[in-house]
Amino acid sequence: MDTHVSLMASNVTNKTDPRSLNSRVFIGNLNTLLVTKADVEAIFSKYGKIVGCSVHKGFAFVQFANERCARAAVGAEDGRMIVGQVLDINLAGEPKPHRSKTAKRSAGEMYRSDSM
Repeated sequence: MDTHVSLMASNVTNKTDPRSLNSRVFIGNLNTLLVTKADVEAIFSKYGKIVGCSVHKGFAFVQFANERCARAAVGAEDGRMIVGQVLDINLAGEPKPHRSKTAKRSAGEMYRSDSM
């Protein structure tokens, strides 16, 4: 058994366990040129144990140990401004439908061909 303990959370946030989806937080509209993985972990660690964190271009995921921590983080941090950008935060398993650009269109418009 490996006894080495890392201070940084794992990069793995895409666990296949469906229960982990409810404890995973999506952080959108993130300026990843200026905000590092360590910054993300520092912001979100106050809500509970982080077991995984992955930062991608413009967004990140934080995997918490449980759903309660994840919901607390979403509730407190959604809309927070970091380096001039307002974060869009939600549970990975519960995306916000009202933020989608296609949600404003009717179903008929989505299926209509725009080419004439």
